[in-house]
Amino acid sequence: MKEPGKVSRMFAAGMEKVRVFTKKTERKAQDWSSQSVLKVEVTQLNYRRDKLISKLGEEVYDSFVTLDHATVKRDTAAISGILDAINQIAREIESKQKECDAIGEATATKSDKA
Repeated sequence: MKEPGKVSRMFAAGMEKVRVFTKKTERKAQDWSSQSVLKVEVTQLNYRRDKLISKLGEEVYDSFVTLDHATVKRDTAAISGILDAINQIAREIESKQKECDAIGEATATKSDKA
């Protein structure tokens, strides 16, 4: 005859494995979701940066053609403001990319341990 409770223990062990697997899968999904959000933010920042670069080109063009300046300097108010905004966005992009990479590395480390 079968040992009493053996089926119950096997069932409980199986359910524990399912619970652990589900928890790991949930963590990975959260990590991937976080990475996706960061990647969308980086894409939006790149778009804003590109618009500012275009605006910078317009300012330079206006300085040369419309205003007939012989040179354009970095410290010109309009130019300086745009360059500062571009640099700020570049720092934000770098920060978000590092954060995204860190999540990816942490996810890979967790997978290696599992």
